[in-house]
Amino acid sequence: MKTVTIYTKPTCPYCIAAKQLLNNKSVAFDEISVYDISQETRQELSVKTNGYRTVPQIFIGETFIGGFDQLNKLNNDGKLDELLA
Repeated sequence: MKTVTIYTKPTCPYCIAAKQLLNNKSVAFDEISVYDISQETRQELSVKTNGYRTVPQIFIGETFIGGFDQLNKLNNDGKLDELLA
């Protein structure tokens, strides 16, 4: 199974929803608070996400999939399990 990394803010409702969706599917993930990363890391993240500014920022392996709405759509369309495999 590919590694899932999710960049979050503690009180973000979409972050909480994304983590809940992953937990409900028994998907392990690495959570990184955007408050805990350096400015340099933030810039690297911005490059990887093409300037995506909101959280959560979700990666499956090295692939940026977007935020909660995109994660939820992949799940509802039956494509999330495929990406995780």
